[in-house]
Amino acid sequence: MNTQILLRTYRKEDEASLTGIIREAWHYDELCTPETAAKLAKVFLYSCLANQTYTQVAEVEGKAAGVIMAKDIRSHRCPFAFRFRQVLSVISLFLSREGRQTARIFQSVSSIDKALSERSRKDYGGEVAFFAVASEYRGMHIGTLLFKQMLSYMKRENIRRFFLYTDTSCNYGFYESHGMRRAAEEKETFNIKGKRAEMTFFLYDYLCV
Repeated sequence: MNTQILLRTYRKEDEASLTGIIREAWHYDELCTPETAAKLAKVFLYSCLANQTYTQVAEVEGKAAGVIMAKDIRSHRCPFAFRFRQVLSVISLFLSREGRQTARIFQSVSSIDKALSERSRKDYGGEVAFFAVASEYRGMHIGTLLFKQMLSYMKRENIRRFFLYTDTSCNYGFYESHGMRRAAEEKETFNIKGKRAEMTFFLYDYLCV
């Protein structure tokens, strides 16, 4: 019997499942304690929710198994409720020393993303703000399903070119296999828990035809 996959917009009750997906996808628990990892995941989730005009959650057996969020840059207006939750989550993170230290890594990543955008030298109408699938549901083609739905949204909104940021901690080959092109990249070395970690960051883009 085939498992049913329901596609729908984001709901508040998805927070627990999606923060779990974030922690797994970006390896937060390898960077810090579980408490700080949970706070980081909330910052990331609400930052993405504040930066979108489109959400699609893949639900399997009543649980959020994957998500994609996209933004029409031309029409985006930050939803106040999500911005408020984002601010609260940032404050909670910064209350601890570990939270502040870990946040510096992600501030560096934001600077790298900005540099990638400048290097690409393109005018984008859209952005994929968040895209991840829980490992236990991989192999069900949920990622492809979510990507195609997002692509339909971009075309409906007449967004000619969109982009996303990713890095070597993720399955960036997925984007190439679905027609996206690597437009810029940058290598960076971080010191995490006394160990050097080398990563490459990418900006991929897609031209709708």
